[in-house]
Amino acid sequence: MGFFADPAFFCLLVPITGIAVVLGALEKPLARYGCAASVVMLLLLFSRSLDALAFFAGYLAYSLVLARWVAWLFGREHPRRVALYRLALALQIAPLFVYKVGVLVNPDFLGFIGISYITFKTVQVLIETRDGLIKDLGAFEYFYFLVFFPTFTSGPILRSRAFVKDVKVRRTRDEYLELLYRGAGWFLLGALYKFVGASVAQWAMWFLPSAIGTADAGQVVLANLAYALGYTLYLFFDFAGYSHMAVGLGFALGIEVPRNFRAPFLALDIKDFWNRWHITLSQWLRDFVFMRFSAASFEHGWFKSSLTTACLGFFINMTLMGLWHGLTVDYLVYGMYHGLLLASCELIQRKWGFYKKHKRERWFKVCSWAVTMVAVIFGLALFSGQVLHNPL
Repeated sequence: MGFFADPAFFCLLVPITGIAVVLGALEKPLARYGCAASVVMLLLLFSRSLDALAFFAGYLAYSLVLARWVAWLFGREHPRRVALYRLALALQIAPLFVYKVGVLVNPDFLGFIGISYITFKTVQVLIETRDGLIKDLGAFEYFYFLVFFPTFTSGPILRSRAFVKDVKVRRTRDEYLELLYRGAGWFLLGALYKFVGASVAQWAMWFLPSAIGTADAGQVVLANLAYALGYTLYLFFDFAGYSHMAVGLGFALGIEVPRNFRAPFLALDIKDFWNRWHITLSQWLRDFVFMRFSAASFEHGWFKSSLTTACLGFFINMTLMGLWHGLTVDYLVYGMYHGLLLASCELIQRKWGFYKKHKRERWFKVCSWAVTMVAVIFGLALFSGQVLHNPL
């Protein structure tokens, strides 16, 4: 059973959300019910692969041990706690790395759907425990955080401190119903995006290139442009669709799942785009990769210029983003491409006098928007394999 795709999933949501609504309206706590519902849904998700279920159960236990170990290390003065923390962090990332390498050889390599997103959660907990931001994350809260089913397979990426705050809050009837009302809006919008917008865009992605044909060079160019634009719209409506539905379902269970898309095609530059597209991913990478690289660079004096630090930080950040999607040339080039775009944007905004002089003028904003959209569509053509493998 696939989440946000199979009819069986949506049928099961009716009793799951119905019970949650009754509990919320009666001002009863939702955490234990939400956790139990998540366990049931994940058992159904993995029902066709006992190997994946066993691997997932082992991963949960493994992650809990690592989280407890890091909490124990930083709860006292330990002479080697930084080195041991780094070891724990490497061990936490290792299953994802092994899985990504393994699937290159065997598509059925042992792993489980959702391992990429759950790794963001477990790594965040280790880092923030080391930073002292997480003092006492209970076993139940951590377990529920990891198995929360609305965001399990495809995000948005949750943060443990906000999640635990929602788990512990006691909402009044009116507060819960207001949250439920907002959630219903998000869910309906997401369903419209996924089942109408994505379907139309997918049809256009395949129909328009075939209608245009590839008889001469001009038609080839137009067909490729139509395919690239169709794929861009399809990916947006599909991804934003189930992200919005996850937000709505999370609200119904009392968890304020963060928004993952905010009108990305209105972005005026590539930095603005990444503040609007897959927001929880870009924010996670900003907080746990870019900012830490920048801090380490300043602390150790690796570069004389803050601009050099920022540009290299963007490149590292987005290259890792590309590799997180998969260890293939397409994803690597996609990540490096966006790293170069962000570095170029930083350089232009800091150093180019023409930009500083005209950036608030309407004509300049229109031109900047147009260039950004071309860059985004070409990037997604890299992502899809269209540029390097040309499916037409």
